[in-house]
Amino acid sequence: MKNNTKSLWIGIGVVIVVVAIIALIGLFAIRPEPEVLMGEVMASEYRVANKVPGRIDTIFVEEGQTVKTGDTLAFVSSPEVDAKMMQAKAARNAATAQSVKAQNGARQQQVASAYEMWQKAQVGVDIAKKSYDRVQALYEKNVVSAQKRDEVEAQYKAAVATANAAKQQYDMAMEGAQNEDKMAAQALVAQASGAVSEVQSYIDSRYLLAPCNGEVVEIYPKRGELAGTGSPVMSVLDMSDVWFTFSVREDMLKDLKVGAEVEVNIPALGEQRYKAKVTQLKAMASYATWRATKMTGQYDVKSFDVKLVPVEHITDLRPGMTVIIKG
Repeated sequence: MKNNTKSLWIGIGVVIVVVAIIALIGLFAIRPEPEVLMGEVMASEYRVANKVPGRIDTIFVEEGQTVKTGDTLAFVSSPEVDAKMMQAKAARNAATAQSVKAQNGARQQQVASAYEMWQKAQVGVDIAKKSYDRVQALYEKNVVSAQKRDEVEAQYKAAVATANAAKQQYDMAMEGAQNEDKMAAQALVAQASGAVSEVQSYIDSRYLLAPCNGEVVEIYPKRGELAGTGSPVMSVLDMSDVWFTFSVREDMLKDLKVGAEVEVNIPALGEQRYKAKVTQLKAMASYATWRATKMTGQYDVKSFDVKLVPVEHITDLRPGMTVIIKG
């Protein structure tokens, strides 16, 4: 009896242990796993583009090289721009000469010539006046005909008109160009100078400069290749402007509010956790919406693009690395 009782109790104990193990296994099996959100490291990337068409003459950097704002990255050769500068400078020189001429007025020789023509016309008036007075006196004595008197009178009036015209030419030579002509000449100079400045800006833009402190990540054309207007020549990565981006369903946004801080893990950098701040929530396009398949009990769930910014600088962080948020 004692042996039977002992065996019974051992059997009951074994059953209890087995049941307990099965219960623990079931508990762990049905317990929901923590939610994991996976994202990616992003950084601002600037494409250095060509402003004028030309041929890549020199590339001063290599992929992976660190550059500073204003560093010269490449030089684009463009003979067409040099030709345009020659044309613009020639037009400016011509406009400047016209303006100087308008400002200075007539030369002394021109003024003297106009004065002499006026004096000559004055002498003609005096002679015509004396001839007219003599013929008029004879006409009054019926010595000459009325036709002869009219001819002399016409010659006298013509001489007076010629003298007046010569006087006006002399006055114009003394006064120089009109104010309107001077202003027009100055406007032409300004226009030509603007054209020179415009072409100079194109000449300066042949030197491609770094838009920020960063790293050259990719160079597109090779030396000697043609690059059109607006064609990207290389990309510069700004590592001072880094963020994390996640695509999250709206039913998982409970703890991801704008301004909230969360802990993230970057597998490439080890097990250390970093703090990041949510700065933006933006609904994604309709293709990222989960559609309900049942008429009742389910609803459509949109996806949101969530942007987080590291609270502190993270050493060795690189774009493209995986970022994880564990619920």
